[in-house]
Amino acid sequence: MKLLSAKERIFKNIRQALNQPVPLPFPAEKETLKVFPETKEDLSVLFAETFTGLQGKFIYCSNAADVKMQLSNLALINNWSAIYCKEAALKTFITDAELALTEDLANCAVAVTSCEFLIARTGSMLLSSAQNNGRTASVYAPVHICIAYGSQLVFDVADGLKALQEKYADNYPSFVTLASGPSRTADIEKTLVTGVHGPKEVYCFLVDD
Repeated sequence: MKLLSAKERIFKNIRQALNQPVPLPFPAEKETLKVFPETKEDLSVLFAETFTGLQGKFIYCSNAADVKMQLSNLALINNWSAIYCKEAALKTFITDAELALTEDLANCAVAVTSCEFLIARTGSMLLSSAQNNGRTASVYAPVHICIAYGSQLVFDVADGLKALQEKYADNYPSFVTLASGPSRTADIEKTLVTGVHGPKEVYCFLVDD
């Protein structure tokens, strides 16, 4: 009889456990109580308060024309000369504002992206690889601008992930991340520093749709 190694015994036990699933102790409980009960506060207000509290810069836009005007004003004030964007629906805002587009992410001043959803409770933007931006557009540029719509607001992270599952079903994105304001770290002497591992400035344009 062949003696199994420790590694082989562990894998054997795992296979046996998987073949004998343990029933749920409380089958009648279909849903877990939410840790954070949903608020009656307007989600756009809650998101704006939380997002700005995390050093994000929130801009409300009443329509598409307002988006173009806000982009133009910011580019003029900050002297943004090269804006990176791969999403056709967003490129229109940039070109209509008479701003220069670039395909060079490494040397751009700003990256403009959309998002999947906005998480109001945490002030986060839910991003995925299914968007036409790759995995680096929202973190590589020194400034990240996310253009989102009111219909993309959800209360909590669980709501966003559930909506993402319903949106993509079997084609669920291979990469999902949450971005909450500019990059921050306190690794060095517990001093908070922004922009170390990502953008120094993050804007969210919330468009009323």
